[in-house]
Amino acid sequence: MITWMQRHKKWLIITIWISTIAFIGAGFVGWGQYSYGDKAGAVAKVGDVEISQGELQKAYSRLYNQYNQVFKGNFDEEKAKQFGLQKQALQRLLQQALILNLANDYDLTVSDKEVIEVLRSQKAFYKNGLFDPELYKQVLSQNRLTPTEYEAELKKELLIEKTLKLLPVETSENEKNVIASIFKIADKINYKRLALSDIKVDISDAKLREFWQTRKNDFMSDVVYAVIYIKQAPVTKEYDAKKIAAYYQDNRTHFKDKEGKILPLSAAKEKVIEELNKKATKDQALRKYIAFKKNKLDASVTPKDANISVSNNPFNADVLSKVSKRSLAAPYMKPIAVGESYYIFKLKKIIPAQAKSFEAAKEALIPLYMQEMQKQMLAKLAVKSVKNFTGKTTDFITVNAADKLKDLSQVEATEFLQKLFVSDKKRGLITLNDGNVVLYNILEQKMLPNTNVKLNGEMAKLKSAIFNEGLIKKLQNMYKTEIYIKGL
Repeated sequence: MITWMQRHKKWLIITIWISTIAFIGAGFVGWGQYSYGDKAGAVAKVGDVEISQGELQKAYSRLYNQYNQVFKGNFDEEKAKQFGLQKQALQRLLQQALILNLANDYDLTVSDKEVIEVLRSQKAFYKNGLFDPELYKQVLSQNRLTPTEYEAELKKELLIEKTLKLLPVETSENEKNVIASIFKIADKINYKRLALSDIKVDISDAKLREFWQTRKNDFMSDVVYAVIYIKQAPVTKEYDAKKIAAYYQDNRTHFKDKEGKILPLSAAKEKVIEELNKKATKDQALRKYIAFKKNKLDASVTPKDANISVSNNPFNADVLSKVSKRSLAAPYMKPIAVGESYYIFKLKKIIPAQAKSFEAAKEALIPLYMQEMQKQMLAKLAVKSVKNFTGKTTDFITVNAADKLKDLSQVEATEFLQKLFVSDKKRGLITLNDGNVVLYNILEQKMLPNTNVKLNGEMAKLKSAIFNEGLIKKLQNMYKTEIYIKGL
């Protein structure tokens, strides 16, 4: 019986493939330089759904923060590369896009009312027992999000959830009993961890250049947008009482206190003047934009030159996104806010991405070369050692005994045990997501009389995961996937 269960315990692994929006991230994390093709505004497209550079960075940031919490603040970019976080983030977005295409085909939508209901249920935006609009904006601002961005992301996640709910999964009592029995399996093992960091790699120029010759197209320069621009600095004016009162009357709902009550004019006056100045600044920028297009700029206004790319952007991501969508046939861009000022751009030239020289690529080449060589050399060492290694011996442990493997991190131990309890080999090796390898030898196996694991809906989750995996494969055949970012 135990032997049969050992072969079939792969059903222990519950893979939840679809990512859901992390409530509020802990800021954004960058991931270095990657090269983009002609679709500079998007990193991928699935069916009719585009995935933007900004979406990928946010997905990466959320994933990074999740790992950082698991590692108790000891997670860094090097570990992120080892775990392949860039690829994981992109895969999550690709899977989401597949579901969104399905939702679009069936005309499924999420109303503003549904979004509002979810927002009002999120207690992090509550103050004194009530949803606080100002706190909502403040929290989002601290995390570099606008309400529009957050609500758009929330609407997307609700649409994915609504789509998947149309495909319910039911479980039987026998199925629940089977999975409960599986959690009673215990193994006594001897194991040894082999770490990538212990592998020394020759990084001489000769070795690096040889590697670079096979990977030239992975090290491309950024697409560069040469532009001419005009800056409209913030406008400050004096307004008479009549003008201030009229604007306040027309826009009273803009001016509220922390409790959401509309401020009287006396208390809102400074904010009214601030809005009037912002409006005057934008109006002035629009006038310059029209004059710029008609080649009738005032002699006192001198346009300046700039180059904008992913790695060299003196403005902001919104500017890069909008400039990348312009063409030489329609080069002018309407005023766009950058801080307190407005900028008007004219696209002058597009410099396509090109393969970098060895010297230019060397800095980015070294970690990739080391990672690949370390993995190759570690794999050879693991295969050579697996038949006669001597490691540490455990007591009888179950799939949930990650804390018993002291020389592995919590993440490594959890992953190792999950993979161990799907293997049908008595002796073998397991390669972890971070590239490290664990050798193992199962010495004994037994069935425990009971388990302390709470199986609340685990079979339903398992069946949903299996169903979802099949659904994703089906959707991949239905909707074409194009990836424009290189290196992933």
